[in-house]
Amino acid sequence: MEGFSEFLAGIDDPFHRERTEEVLTWIKNKYPNLNTEIKWKQPMFTDHGTFIIGFSVSKKHLAVAPESVTITHVEDDIVKAGYDYTKELIRIPWNGPVDYNLLEKMIEFNILDKANCSTFWRK
Repeated sequence: MEGFSEFLAGIDDPFHRERTEEVLTWIKNKYPNLNTEIKWKQPMFTDHGTFIIGFSVSKKHLAVAPESVTITHVEDDIVKAGYDYTKELIRIPWNGPVDYNLLEKMIEFNILDKANCSTFWRK
């Protein structure tokens, strides 16, 4: 996958690699206008130079980082999905389903909310 090949190749567990690629490909296909970038050794999507959503891989989960404002905005949906989360990230367990509706809600919120944002992170 364009921009993420090296990152994906570095994921040792084949199931984790496949699941991560599936999520990243879904986002790239659904939001072709977003840019793919690797920053801080993590795959992320940006729009006009501002951060939209990023991911990291751990032994037990795929971590989603949409910024704390976004987590607060979709907190009820995170709880409904049954995901563990903190102020800065959401943990999607490897052994459970990916809630693509939740991902869509977060991405669309960030695209709209940051439409006029001129910085990488919200201030």
